[in-house]
Amino acid sequence: MLFSADNLKFMRLALREAERAFESGEVPVGAVVVHNNQVIGKGYNQVEILKDPTAHAEMIAITASANHIGDWRLNECDIYVTVEPCIMCTGAILNARLRNLYYAEFDPKFGACGSLYNLPQEKKYNHTVNIYSGLCADESRMLLQEFFRNRRIIEKENPQSIS
Repeated sequence: MLFSADNLKFMRLALREAERAFESGEVPVGAVVVHNNQVIGKGYNQVEILKDPTAHAEMIAITASANHIGDWRLNECDIYVTVEPCIMCTGAILNARLRNLYYAEFDPKFGACGSLYNLPQEKKYNHTVNIYSGLCADESRMLLQEFFRNRRIIEKENPQSIS
């Protein structure tokens, strides 16, 4: 699929959120939600910072977007995520009725939108989400690889530093 200049712009904003996660010591995943070509919610992983297993980038961006619109239904919105959403985040994407999901990099361990599962396009639910993958995949992959390379170095030097 060919992506538009707007698709690229929004994924780059999601990558900027992933960089914020990286700088905070979090797994570098970022997300933005777009409505009428405007970002209405954004988020980055904050699991460690908030000590909250649900503080994934997508969850934070979806919550911010629902608060912005004043409704939990985001059916006229699209979400851009730097890594394929997990089962939890995919459930939130489905429940929020998001229209389109754009993600950069596949997640072969936890991905629920094409890797392990393809939940958004199951015909069992009352809503399906259009999925587009591969946009800025190289940039997302490099950020993830750098994060985990740095984490392995820290673990090797100080095994007690990472739980």
